[in-house]
Amino acid sequence: MTFQDVVKLHPQPIGLDRDALLRCIEECRECAATCTACADASLAEGDLAHLVRVIRCCLDCADACEATSRVVTRQTAPDLHECERYAGHHEHCRVCAEACRRCKKACDDLLDAIGTFGH
Repeated sequence: MTFQDVVKLHPQPIGLDRDALLRCIEECRECAATCTACADASLAEGDLAHLVRVIRCCLDCADACEATSRVVTRQTAPDLHECERYAGHHEHCRVCAEACRRCKKACDDLLDAIGTFGH
């Protein structure tokens, strides 16, 4: 049995296109492994000093992809705004909700900037 089978057997799927969800998970896992292997191969090269940046970028990408694959695999009770629901009752939830909104905005802004970089 594979993780794809387990995702398909989930008793409370989140309602997203499962094929798209599985493709995202698979591509994230593949990218993480590929980036890790590239960083390792770069460490074995003779001109290591020139490869420091690529090694760092590969390892950062691998970490981001691994984390993303784990998060999107979770289907039970997803609610990206859970703290928002309790912000009026608990100060820590209000602070957390604000931090999440700022983080989302910053990530969206960065993705926009990356999309226009070099054009």
